[in-house]
Amino acid sequence: MPATTKKPWPAQLGLALALVALMGALSLERPNFLTVANLVNLVRQISINGILAVGVTFVLLTGGVDLSLGSVVALTGVIAASFAHPGQATVLAPLAMGILAGACCGAANGLVVTRGRVAPFIVTLGTMTSARGLALLISHGRPVSNLGPAFARIGGGDFAGVPVPIVIFFLVALTAHVFLKNMRLGRRIYAVGGNENAARASGVHVGAVKTIAYVVSGSLAGLAGVVLASRITTGQPNAGIGYELDAIAAVVIGGTSLNGGVGGVGCAVLGALLIGVINNGLDLLNVSSYYQQVIKGLIIVGAVWLDRSKDRS
Repeated sequence: MPATTKKPWPAQLGLALALVALMGALSLERPNFLTVANLVNLVRQISINGILAVGVTFVLLTGGVDLSLGSVVALTGVIAASFAHPGQATVLAPLAMGILAGACCGAANGLVVTRGRVAPFIVTLGTMTSARGLALLISHGRPVSNLGPAFARIGGGDFAGVPVPIVIFFLVALTAHVFLKNMRLGRRIYAVGGNENAARASGVHVGAVKTIAYVVSGSLAGLAGVVLASRITTGQPNAGIGYELDAIAAVVIGGTSLNGGVGGVGCAVLGALLIGVINNGLDLLNVSSYYQQVIKGLIIVGAVWLDRSKDRS
């Protein structure tokens, strides 16, 4: 009889087991961790980072990177809040304007990366600075307040007993997963990240695929900016600082390769959940925020190191 070889466990299964083990350990130390109220609050807290992580997954799968996410969140939040004053417009107007502004930022990133042949790190770093400056210019350096109650329900309301940000996060993740796994364009994103030259030789318009990935990332950053502005009931030009690092860390920790072509939305969701559980657990354990920053930094470095180790093996 031919010898059989055991298939290795997928990385996501190991991460899921680690997440369950971590939650079990925290529940033993702090019994209130597994309460419904705390778990709902936990998922509500990670919803914005989760939406950003899903968006940047598209870019990372093509072998790129997007460092402008946090600044785009601030810019789109300010723009959305500017259209959300009571009696000014329906709730669809600020929502559409925020997402459109994010899409424009993503399109600018994608076009400069593909047409200008500039490294994604440099392009998105420039957009990060420019978007933050635009947010300060539009808001005159002050929070945009006096928002209507309908807009406030996007980040603070409930739908059938479930917080709206959680519903949005779930719908975004589900739609993105189906798109990447079942649509032709989704498969082309994987192809470009896996082997750009081979994808080009097979007739894939690599530049268009990369640009679309950046547009998706920017659009979801815009959506996250709208949700955040609604949740804190102001368009804050200084919001979103460091959000891009949390989102990228979540995706990489989940198993998406920085070299592109490997990973997916499931990786982003698991990574966001793990980071959220760690943050929530450290808060419940009364760990200083200074130590939390150190721990988060070590997690990011460790995740990238593991990613590079897999590529060398």
